[in-house]
Amino acid sequence: MQTEDFGTGSIGRLLLRIAPPVMLSQLIQALYNIVDSYFVGMYSGSGLTALSVMFPVQFIITAVAIGTGVGVNTYMARLYAHGEEKRADEVAGTGTLLAILTWVIFALLTWFLLPSYASISAKGVDVIRDTVTYGRIVCAGSLGIFLESIWTKVLQAGGNMRRPMVAQIVGAVTNMVLDPIFIFGLGPIPAMGIAGAAYATLIGQYAAAVITGAKGFRAIPKSRARLIDHAKKIYRWGYPNILMQLSVTLYIIILNIILATFSDAAVTVLGLYYKYQTFFFIPLLGLQTCIIPVLSYNYARSDYRRCTSIMNDALLISAVFMLLGIFCFEVIPGELIGLFSRDTEVIETGTVAFRIIGTSFISAVFSLLLPVFFQAIGKSVASVLLALTRQVFCLIPIFYLFSLIGLSYTWLAFPFSETIAGAIGLTLYVRTTREWKRSLAGESVASLS
Repeated sequence: MQTEDFGTGSIGRLLLRIAPPVMLSQLIQALYNIVDSYFVGMYSGSGLTALSVMFPVQFIITAVAIGTGVGVNTYMARLYAHGEEKRADEVAGTGTLLAILTWVIFALLTWFLLPSYASISAKGVDVIRDTVTYGRIVCAGSLGIFLESIWTKVLQAGGNMRRPMVAQIVGAVTNMVLDPIFIFGLGPIPAMGIAGAAYATLIGQYAAAVITGAKGFRAIPKSRARLIDHAKKIYRWGYPNILMQLSVTLYIIILNIILATFSDAAVTVLGLYYKYQTFFFIPLLGLQTCIIPVLSYNYARSDYRRCTSIMNDALLISAVFMLLGIFCFEVIPGELIGLFSRDTEVIETGTVAFRIIGTSFISAVFSLLLPVFFQAIGKSVASVLLALTRQVFCLIPIFYLFSLIGLSYTWLAFPFSETIAGAIGLTLYVRTTREWKRSLAGESVASLS
């Protein structure tokens, strides 16, 4: 276990020690997403659009898998802070059982509902066909991502960031190597097209699950009462993250439906934006992952000053790194889009969209990190409120209203919603830190008297 450093030493050094492995694994994952789209785009334009249509469905699976893992992670970090390692192991075992159960539910639901979903999210017959083909394979075989998400968070709760990094890298590299082989065929392996991309994805996920499971697996508790109790607490800590991720899925689905009224090219652009977002948001997303166990550990020990320092450093580091994303989206948007598509309509639409969306990146630092802060300190209502404000209450209605004016105006919804949610989050954060200062001042007065 390596949680002792969470409560001591330099905050900056701590974040720089635990964040790089997470960021590196996310970098590899982002490169995989880009390479995956590149090869599918080479195979067919309908396949590339199918990936965009399937993105929110895969996000649902990821949301529940990672959200449950975050619940396990947060709960275990608190138990470690109080020296209850045996109970922490029980929580890890409960997480494994929850991963298996949720996989069964999602595999069944997506298998039967995908054709209807594809038909309302795209116009072209080829796109609908490719969406169903790809979607059924990756959803029915998604047990690997559920297990890997739980075991990764189990390891991170104990301060082990390196093994999850290795697992992510191996999984992503496996996927990237198999993509062209399975899509286009090689030697005795036949060309499988979009189905080949799906099989490559699954093999990569299971490779990552095997690596994390070697150290992250814990026995499932035999007591039904303890299982139920642990499951309730896992979802108590994890549901804000699940809702945050599901709200992303909800708004992408709705945005895809709105964009489909203009063209399939517009749907493709939104999908490509999210591929690049995972790349340029790596520092921010990496810090999201790292600060949860560290904040939870220190909050459980009532070390409010350290919690504030952790959050302030994370906000500053993220803002600095986001400048690169702003530069690329404002200066070379056409080149970014051109890596995946030669379609003139896609490039023209994407250039306008990327330049507008790029203006939202600094606000996104606050709108994305602050919900995680409130989740880590147990203020789930504030965390969920911020996530829903950003992704549902603001983005969807603003996007729809601007769509009534024209396609180019719809992208303005991103900077509007990020700024509104970021401002609300910052207000709540300042109020919380002031409450902590008053609490600490009261303790000082009491100790003197």
